[in-house]
Order: sequence, then structure tokens, then C-alpha cells
Amino acid sequence: MATASLPDPAPEAEEDLPETGPLRRCVVTRESRPKAEMLRFVLDPERRLVPDLQGKLPGRGMWLSARADVLERAVTRGAFAKAARGPVLPPPDLRARIEDGLRRRVRDFVGFARRSGQAVCGREAVREWLQTGKAGLLVEASDGSPAERARLIGSRGIPVVAPLPAETLGSVFGRDHAVHVAIAPGRLADAIEAEAARLAGIAKATPEGAGRRRDKSGATKGS
Repeated sequence: MATASLPDPAPEAEEDLPETGPLRRCVVTRESRPKAEMLRFVLDPERRLVPDLQGKLPGRGMWLSARADVLERAVTRGAFAKAARGPVLPPPDLRARIEDGLRRRVRDFVGFARRSGQAVCGREAVREWLQTGKAGLLVEASDGSPAERARLIGSRGIPVVAPLPAETLGSVFGRDHAVHVAIAPGRLADAIEAEAARLAGIAKATPEGAGRRRDKSGATKGS
């Protein structure tokens, strides 16, 4: 893993990378997991529930496992109110807000990887990085062909995520679309993989390949 300090795609984004420190306990399952695998929530002054995807907003945090079923249970069974010891006002589009925020985070990290020379897109460029060992992570379009993806990966045991559609990935590289993106090993690759896993866990319907995958055959594995 890279040890050098990295600039960020936005102000203070270096601090925005997933934390790997102490564990946090889910207010629903009561399981303790690393912060990077969970979602933090705080209350604003009107006691409205606010997703804190960076884990940095002031206030007492409430942590959830990054899973759609856990989020639903927290809202419908009053877990947030119990943890906050008082009324909580969750927005009606809470899950959509979380999904949109996580997709933006993935796109931002991929964008910074591109600007810092740690990412390439396009089948041939990605194939070259795979063959020369430069790739630490593949970011595949969620609406790409699983068969084509499997042929590209072959027998390489490289982690693969597919959190964004080809149009969104392409916009990062100034293209109409991008199906294959390779990320160099390091903190950014780790951050993208972690955010893609959180997105896959919380999404209403997980597209094929949206979670973390390490299957050499190209078959999808859940996060």
C-alpha cells in the first residue's frame, strides 16, 4: 500500500479517504466492524438524520453496517431514535441520498486517480496494465458485458468492482463512455474498492458485478 501523502480531487479529500482505525458498532446488528465498511449518521439541530459518508461531521455518530436491510430495519424499527435517545426525522429519500453520495465518492476517487497518473481506461490500455502488473484494481462499467469482462481478466486474481455505468466512467476521462478502467495499487485503489463495496451493500438492486469480486473466472461475488 502506498505510504506517500496524496492530494485530493476536492479540498481536504485526502482526509476523505476511508478510515482504517478503531471498530464501530452497528446500532442494529450490534456487530463491530471497521469504519470503512460502515455508514455514519448524525443529527442536525432540528434532529433530522444526516448521512455522514466522510465520517467527519460534528456530533455524536450513529453507525450502521452498509447493508440495505440494516438501513431499512434502523428506520422502521426506531433504531436511530433509540441510539439518539429522542425523536429522529429521517428523510424519505434516505437510501437514495446515500447511494448518490457513494457514487459521487467513487467518481471523485477515480477522477483523482486519472489526474495523478494512477488510472487508465480503454480495453488495450487496461490489458497492458494487467499484463505488466501495473493494475491493482479494475473498475468496470456496471452496464458492461460480463462475458467481455471475464475475457479481459482471464485467470488474473485481481479485484474488480463495477459501481458506475459506462457513461459516468467515461465522463471522468473526457469520453462518451468507458467500460474498462485500471487503477494502480495504493490508497486510491483501496478507497475505490471500499466505497464500491459500501455502495453495493446499500443499493436497492445491486447490478451484476457491483460488489467486490476476486473470482478469476469473472463470476460475480457479493460484497
